[in-house]
Amino acid sequence: MAAPSAAQRIVIENAAIATVDANDTEYASGHLVVADNKIESIGAGKAPEGLENVVRRIDATGHLVTPGLVNTHHHFYQWITRGLATDHNLFNWLVALYPTWSRIDESMVRVAAQGSLAMMARGGVTTAMDHHYVYPKNSGDLSGAIIGAASDMGVRFTLARGSMDMSEKDGFLPPDFAVETTEGALAATEETVKKFHDASFDAMTQVAVAPCSPFSISTQLLKQGAELARRLGVRMHTHGSETVEEEKFCHELFGMGPTDYFESTGFLGEDVWMAHCVHMNDSDIAAFARTGTGVAHCPSSNARLAAGIARVPDMLKAGVPVGLGVDGTASNESGELHTELRNALLINRLGAHREAALNARQALRLGTYGGAQVLGRADNIGSLEAGKLADFVLWKIDGLGHSSIADPVTAVVFGAAAPVTASFVNGKQIVENNRLLFADEDQIARDARAEAQRLARITAQG
Repeated sequence: MAAPSAAQRIVIENAAIATVDANDTEYASGHLVVADNKIESIGAGKAPEGLENVVRRIDATGHLVTPGLVNTHHHFYQWITRGLATDHNLFNWLVALYPTWSRIDESMVRVAAQGSLAMMARGGVTTAMDHHYVYPKNSGDLSGAIIGAASDMGVRFTLARGSMDMSEKDGFLPPDFAVETTEGALAATEETVKKFHDASFDAMTQVAVAPCSPFSISTQLLKQGAELARRLGVRMHTHGSETVEEEKFCHELFGMGPTDYFESTGFLGEDVWMAHCVHMNDSDIAAFARTGTGVAHCPSSNARLAAGIARVPDMLKAGVPVGLGVDGTASNESGELHTELRNALLINRLGAHREAALNARQALRLGTYGGAQVLGRADNIGSLEAGKLADFVLWKIDGLGHSSIADPVTAVVFGAAAPVTASFVNGKQIVENNRLLFADEDQIARDARAEAQRLARITAQG
């Protein structure tokens, strides 16, 4: 039997490094050694002498190295409906856009996923997720299209296979032709998990069970979705406590607030994370902390839809896992996660805690380790530590936008969006000098414009 091949190594030296480990270890000038797809060593000064099979050395002078950013909430298909309903709150925005979204097809979804992924990846995202919940009849293999786009881009990915089974005829928000049956949604979700989910340490694709929201799904779908997820051993995701209108809806229909409703259906726990969580009282936060339920904080989308300011400092103090999310690009047109580091910090300082709400390192942790916690992957990504997967970013901080800021982490969080000189996923470089290595950005832009125009025409024709 042939002997196993020796690990190939990449050595990064002369970089400022923020590991985001449990001790927030940082190095003013340090090294990172990658062996195949894992971090082999990290520390101050130069890399150890005598390393074998070094295939590449990178002089990272003038850069900050951090873990790759982890996006915990998104809706890729919305890439081709950006810039619409720009002055609406959530419920009115959904009513305005559901008729358009219900006409998407496989070609549109593939291109929208490419655009969403490209925008994130070139800005330092190494792990992405998509909560896709619109599955019109005869629209093709939408889940396969999304997962294929992520694979082609080289990004680590979680598909939250969403679903809606309640519509206008039931007194809920989605139009009748935009929903699945309860049984159909559960069966399709199970099929998607069995076909695509990888539970291994270095998995590139995972799947979560993700009924959409309290105002688009039945209690039966929530309960049976939770049972399905736990039977299959995958995570669960949904929207929760996003707006005051949602709070009112839940009290009127279920006789309780969103958090109590979710707990009554089995949809809280260490295997659950929820998007937004803006309107959480002390009891709600305590329930999330007690059950280990995670939160995907989406500051720009919350502001765009005037949803409010989530109580992130209080969640963190209580021990709730919190990560960052872009959310759909019809409610966060930039489609970037690295700008959410700054937005999370600034928006939370408008809340009750003011300047003590978040600092630069807490914001960086939300976007890296916090996101890994929320996705259930904190043992293999989210911080730079020996034995973890080699997902990391080199941020250029010696240029015009950052050179006069002495602290590297402050430069990246408080400053302008820092250029990404290199981004690595699983030990493989996917971005160089702010350009994707495995996708043609200009072609994606052309394709996205064409599909957006096609969708607009189909919608106008009714």
